[in-house]
Amino acid sequence: MHEMSLAESVLSLVEETARRENVGMVKTVVLEIGALANVEIEALRFCFEAARRSVTKDAALEIQEIPGQGWCLPCGEAVLLARLGDLCPRCGSGQVQPTMGMEMRVKEIEIE
Repeated sequence: MHEMSLAESVLSLVEETARRENVGMVKTVVLEIGALANVEIEALRFCFEAARRSVTKDAALEIQEIPGQGWCLPCGEAVLLARLGDLCPRCGSGQVQPTMGMEMRVKEIEIE
């Protein structure tokens, strides 16, 4: 389950930032996760709660999902994608280059 390593990486980043900025406890961590990022959201939530420690021990996790989008080479247009490997919803082509929705980033850290 790679969600545990993702949760641990996010928590390490948040804790490092909290130490660097000399802040108290972290109240909330807001993540942006793309629909094409291959992250199981509920598994990540579980792992985040299990891995919390020190300044993040009571931190809540908010997740904002970013829709998947790709560029269809034959159509020459941007199309929405639910998953990597989806065919173009307009022309049925498999030549769709993902352009958005593969990212995962810490958007915001709320402190007490």
